[in-house]
Amino acid sequence: MKKFMIDFVIVDNKHIHDNYSLLILTPKTGEKLPEMQPGQFVQIALDGSKSTFLRRPISINFVDYDKNQLWLLIRRAGNGTSHLIEMRNGDILNIILPLGSSFTTPANKTSRLLLVGGGVGIAPMLYLGYVLKNNGYNPEFLIGARSAKDILELNELKSVGIVHISTEDGSLGEKGLVTTNSVLNSPIDFIYCCGPAPMMKAVAKVAQSIGSECEVSLENMMACGVGACLCCVENTVKGNVCVCTEGPVFNINQLTW
Repeated sequence: MKKFMIDFVIVDNKHIHDNYSLLILTPKTGEKLPEMQPGQFVQIALDGSKSTFLRRPISINFVDYDKNQLWLLIRRAGNGTSHLIEMRNGDILNIILPLGSSFTTPANKTSRLLLVGGGVGIAPMLYLGYVLKNNGYNPEFLIGARSAKDILELNELKSVGIVHISTEDGSLGEKGLVTTNSVLNSPIDFIYCCGPAPMMKAVAKVAQSIGSECEVSLENMMACGVGACLCCVENTVKGNVCVCTEGPVFNINQLTW
């Protein structure tokens, strides 16, 4: 898929709380957004950050082609993401996109699909669910967080499909981890997952135990996004590969977990 380098203007920076922001962007020159697939990511240059020299990889959260807008969900994790969260409407970001692989789509539209996201790992699941719904599927979501205040984009997810929730403190949905949610007690044909590595590994084990196909979106550290720096190498059944070019989406059967 062809890659583009585009200057985007921030239309809105929606501060969810201190550690999360939703950036809504549109191309500065008004050009139409290129085609983007669920699971792909972008690389953002942080020209205004004095302590950040490399681009930052961010999952594609949503693409609104009617409004020509790209959504990026940002979690404060360091100087680079803190800089993004603190940017203002009208600021410009140089972005390379789209990068990486995308989620696959089951052939059978009656398949039961569960999209699992932990914390900011819900980001690629919103766009995936939206695309699946528009193509005749009935996606369900399972989202997990420490508490109710950490649940992200709940209303947006509910507009796409049924949402199951797990919180560690029991403040919303079922108490516990996503892997103990009761939705996993019923047959599921395909599980998609993104979030912290321990959570994805645990979900992968559940998927194997219940005979479900499963794809995960890895969040390895990436500096270049094109396979040049080798920062994001992951060991697979075929040897070491760059997550930024061979992934970030992998079937769990490809991984050595």
